[in-house]
Amino acid sequence: MTATAVTATDISTSSRERADLLETLAKHRGFLRFAVRNLTDEQARLTPTASALSLGGLVKHVAGVERGWADFIVRGTVAQELSPEKYAEFAADFVLADETLEGVLEAYEKVAAATDELIRTVDLDADHALPEAPWFEAGARWSNRRVIAHILAETAQHAGHADIIRETIDGQKTMG
Repeated sequence: MTATAVTATDISTSSRERADLLETLAKHRGFLRFAVRNLTDEQARLTPTASALSLGGLVKHVAGVERGWADFIVRGTVAQELSPEKYAEFAADFVLADETLEGVLEAYEKVAAATDELIRTVDLDADHALPEAPWFEAGARWSNRRVIAHILAETAQHAGHADIIRETIDGQKTMG
């Protein structure tokens, strides 16, 4: 077996890719946090649209999803297997029950810091098999890069939901 030389281009591309992932994820996390700025816990629990989503529940959910997929990067398939207990936890992620918005945001910051460290250090090409589930293609594998892209997509999608909910509550918008 011969060693493959690592070039300066390889290093700069990898560093650039990681920087782009971190920057883009930070931007969308910022949109989500901006959507909940200056809210009371009561406002964070409101569900003013046709859905059952609340702003506090969305932050809690995004943190839980990010934590779960980061765990998948570290531990593999077992981290995404969905038992009845784990499904109940997943469903509860959308509800801000006894938690405070401040507490949920603090927890989210810890999750974000841990994910950011993974993005800086993990082998982006390493992959794991997805567990059997109706929403995953049978036999599919996701690279760590793909998992990070999924975290980014989830964050961006829910930041958009949060913007709509916030505008419904008091007219405030993230953009525009």
